[in-house]
Amino acid sequence: MLVIDDLHAEVAGKPILKGLSLTINAGEIHAIMGPNGAGKSTLGYTLGGRPGYEVTGGSVTFEGRDLLALAPHERAAAGLFLGFQYPVEIPGVSNVQFLREALNAQRRQRGETELSGGAFLQVAKLKAGLLKMDMDMLKRPVNVGFSGGEKKRAEMVQMGILDPKFAVLDETDSGLDIDALRICGEGINTIMRKPGKAVLLITHYQRLLDVVKPDFVHVLAGGRIVRSGGPELALELEREGYEAVA
Repeated sequence: MLVIDDLHAEVAGKPILKGLSLTINAGEIHAIMGPNGAGKSTLGYTLGGRPGYEVTGGSVTFEGRDLLALAPHERAAAGLFLGFQYPVEIPGVSNVQFLREALNAQRRQRGETELSGGAFLQVAKLKAGLLKMDMDMLKRPVNVGFSGGEKKRAEMVQMGILDPKFAVLDETDSGLDIDALRICGEGINTIMRKPGKAVLLITHYQRLLDVVKPDFVHVLAGGRIVRSGGPELALELEREGYEAVA
């Protein structure tokens, strides 16, 4: 599904990714762990097409297409979803309005029929229920006044509504208490652990991986993947730390 080959990227002229290669097949969940400053978030933003993250070498193909040649909205319509470590607030725009516009924009891009207001609300209610989020929350402005856990749950609802093929989730466990972590983790499993879908999960901690059990774990250090293994690698990292393992 996703093939990253010798990817180099820089931010403000500073090299961050320095020859990163990774292949992810449909049906797989991959976790990337690594120390602060290793390039984990840069990888996510580069895949999503965030401005200011300049690719200086290598290639990324998504289902055989050149991902780097697509604009951010085209990547989203192709089935790529990027979950942020710190979801932003959008005052004056309700979650329902934002999510319906986002979904219908993608449907237009793919040549599909847009959902009516009533049809969309049915989808939103179903997906919000998976994340144990009250519909009243979705009527509020995007993330305004939300706790850290509520922001992450709202983002998982967004992922459920957009129903991507491939999700890059950047530290979804950041700022979550035990209950919110379990709810978000189970939401990821329900939405994304299906044939034809895949996940790249960026995290620091084993606790999320106890819920979302990855097929593969990779250590990112110095801008490249330095070690790969199965779920047991995350446990080793938890015990030994990055320096000992990498």
